[in-house]
Amino acid sequence: MQSALGHILIIEDEPRLAAVLGEYLHAAGYTHHWVGDGALAMSAFQAQAPDLVLLDLMLPNRDGLDICRDLHRLGTVPVIMVTARTEEIDRLLGLEIGADDYICKPFSPREVVARVHAVLRRHRQAPGGMSVPGLHIDEAACRASANSIPLDLTLVEFRLLRTLAESPGRVFSREQLMNQLYTSHRIVTDRTVDSHVKNLRRKLDKAGRADWIHSVYGIGYRFEA
Repeated sequence: MQSALGHILIIEDEPRLAAVLGEYLHAAGYTHHWVGDGALAMSAFQAQAPDLVLLDLMLPNRDGLDICRDLHRLGTVPVIMVTARTEEIDRLLGLEIGADDYICKPFSPREVVARVHAVLRRHRQAPGGMSVPGLHIDEAACRASANSIPLDLTLVEFRLLRTLAESPGRVFSREQLMNQLYTSHRIVTDRTVDSHVKNLRRKLDKAGRADWIHSVYGIGYRFEA
């Protein structure tokens, strides 16, 4: 079960360094998953649905900059690049292609955790949070409206809409949605997610926006405005 504080994907080819980062993140209240091969990065990202990616720049089989470009195209999940390259051109290039922060080796694991805290806080508190015409989400009040019509959503339905709308076009499996919707260790099934989607669509339909949520046969759901 992923942490309510955040789930971090560590893409790092040095196992000992990845283990240390994982220990510090765990101590700070995060869950994490590690991959050490650039070729496995995108499949891990799709499977894990992380809240933030710690991405090494120099990886076997695929360069970190290429991975960062793909992550940036997929959605709004923040990326912190971790690398031994200190040249200014690499720093600028990393930020230009979508990295939210940049940490040079050697570093303190406590510093990395602090940067993770800061980037996630900034990301979650960003005004509006997303750019979807006709959709307004009030994160603080857990309220949403479509076409200026208030949606009477339960907390789980609000989380479902927010999760899907934050990454338009991205396909979420039912398991990924369950991890986002439930912060406790309660047991839910695929049918439960389908039921919440059905209820959310019904409420969106009152605002003429039931077509925002699309079923992807055999996988899950995606949001398209």
